Amino acid sequence: MGRPRTFDIDAAVDRAMELFWRQGFEATSTEDLVEGLGIARGSLYKAFGSKEQLYALALRRYCQRHAVGLIEVLDRAEQVRPAIRAVLLELVEADLADPERGCLLVNAATERSAHPDTVQQVSRTMGQIESALAGALERARVRGEIASDKKPQELAQFLTTFLQGLRVMGKARADRPFLDNAVEVALGALD
Repeated sequence: MGRPRTFDIDAAVDRAMELFWRQGFEATSTEDLVEGLGIARGSLYKAFGSKEQLYALALRRYCQRHAVGLIEVLDRAEQVRPAIRAVLLELVEADLADPERGCLLVNAATERSAHPDTVQQVSRTMGQIESALAGALERARVRGEIASDKKPQELAQFLTTFLQGLRVMGKARADRPFLDNAVEVALGALD
């Protein structure tokens, strides 16, 4: 009979997510994971199967948290423009505070573009974000917050693309005036 697991799986996935987020998949060694999670190599493999499988769990966790957070903000927003501005400026703030880390979704898309499971997770999350934006923009159109001739789905596609580009520019160390101006120009698409 094997020994019972002596670590918290959820906490370990969170710590792995932080390591992969900061270092990337390739640069994060098994030793980094063993040390960062505070578990033995055998326990790592027994609990998660492989570095690949742990990465998939960590990426899924990140996507769920960030997509759900955005969806919640948009769903409870009384007005869409201030809600979108707040979300975008929060991302600007996060990138200015820690440009090395950037966005795990962007990092995954660029580092692991040849890995089908990663691409599928990134695409699924982008689809959720786009759908949430489209829904919020449709509600805003109905309420008269944006012009009736605006196409919510097209605006949602633009904003989803812009959001990821904003994250790339943050990682590229664009300064606050540049990023703030970009947000205002993007919001101009709603006029």
